[in-house]
Amino acid sequence: MSESATQAAPIIDPDYTEVFAALKATFNSGKSKDLAWRRSQLEAIERMMVEREDDLMAALRADLSKAPMESFTTEISYISGDAAYCCKNLNRWTKSKRISTPVVGQPGKSWIQPEPLGVVLIIGAWNYPVQLTLAGMCAAIAAGNCVLLKPSELAAATSALLARLIPEYLDPDCVKVVEGAAATTTALLELSFDHILYTGGGTVGRIVMAAAAKHLTPVTLELGGKCPCVVLPDTNMEATARRIVWGKFTNAGQTCIAPDYILADADTEAQLIPLLEKSINDMYGENPQKSDSYGRIINDRHFERVSQLMKSGHTVIGGQADAADRYIAPTVITDVTADSPIMQEEIFGPVLPIVRAGNLEDAIAFIRDGDKPLAAYIFTDSKMAEAKFLNDVSCGSACVNDVMMFMAVHELPFGGVGASGMGAYSGKRGFETFSHMKAVMKRGWWPDLDIRYAPYTEKKLKWLRKLR
Repeated sequence: MSESATQAAPIIDPDYTEVFAALKATFNSGKSKDLAWRRSQLEAIERMMVEREDDLMAALRADLSKAPMESFTTEISYISGDAAYCCKNLNRWTKSKRISTPVVGQPGKSWIQPEPLGVVLIIGAWNYPVQLTLAGMCAAIAAGNCVLLKPSELAAATSALLARLIPEYLDPDCVKVVEGAAATTTALLELSFDHILYTGGGTVGRIVMAAAAKHLTPVTLELGGKCPCVVLPDTNMEATARRIVWGKFTNAGQTCIAPDYILADADTEAQLIPLLEKSINDMYGENPQKSDSYGRIINDRHFERVSQLMKSGHTVIGGQADAADRYIAPTVITDVTADSPIMQEEIFGPVLPIVRAGNLEDAIAFIRDGDKPLAAYIFTDSKMAEAKFLNDVSCGSACVNDVMMFMAVHELPFGGVGASGMGAYSGKRGFETFSHMKAVMKRGWWPDLDIRYAPYTEKKLKWLRKLR
């Protein structure tokens, strides 16, 4: 859900050729490959999150009305933890890995040697403008790359703050920030980066991929989609409702891995609705507009879009909206089908539709009729149902009996599949994404058997067959 690029003809003004060339020259000097340098930059990111916590919280408040605790847990502490995790594992990740060498390769030894790719472009997203901009940067730096960051212009306060803070904390020869809107992104995509990480919507993701193809630049795309949430009758309904409400209405629903819709049978729906309402009241009060814990829609265009989607069904909870405040209440709607307008696109807002599914098989069939989601959720106490769901539903990530919590596990890769994205990062997978795993073999000089050399004879072929 980014507006950082456009389908219009390429605009090459402003020109970032010199910025890119400077980063390329620094990378070629070997500066960013040094392990001590990488460690110092990761430590600086940790320090920035601690020392500038108040500034970051203020910027996130200005952009999205994020509560301090929400900003801390989903953005600031996430990045400090990610940087610390990368720093802790840097020596292990960067070591060469010995590989066994077959008889035909003797005398010799083989290994895989990680090496950085070069200059990486990271195009951040507006909904989590700290996390989704700096997490990729942590991984790229850990891998030894130089980085050009393009924060989202829609989160203007956070973008401006990152543009000011990053040169203060990180090496300006190796890490640069460029602010701007569509023209800036389009101009950057004309350059031959060594890798591009883009987080946002599928429309712009296709533009990024097409631009990267001109230079054969590899891309990692985090694109979101409609994340289903299956609720079966045997679940703990109270805990289920509480966890769904937390996941759906955090950041006013503007989360790529938020549960986009619920699939449940009629009896489960009837039990769930009052519990969802109770959880909303417990978390945000009877009037969430007055709650310091509840966010706002990013801009007027998205407010209007989500407001229209709210009309797709029967409102059973919420439904209030205030355009002047860009406020949409935590809303639950029913009588929604696959053909409803709200089911045609990612909602990316605080509206939760419930779709009827008679049983688990029906729910899985419904999910599989659409694009593969970035995340999928199931609430059940049945091991058999859990196994069937995990085996039959293809998605980027899955969570059983909760939502979004896999993001707290740095060891788990984060990425989509199909229309929800390609490639992954987080933890070691992020290091690998921004590295080339170079295959190396070193041969000894003796014995240098002539069996592989011409002239080729039946006798040599016989011996080679024995060595297979």
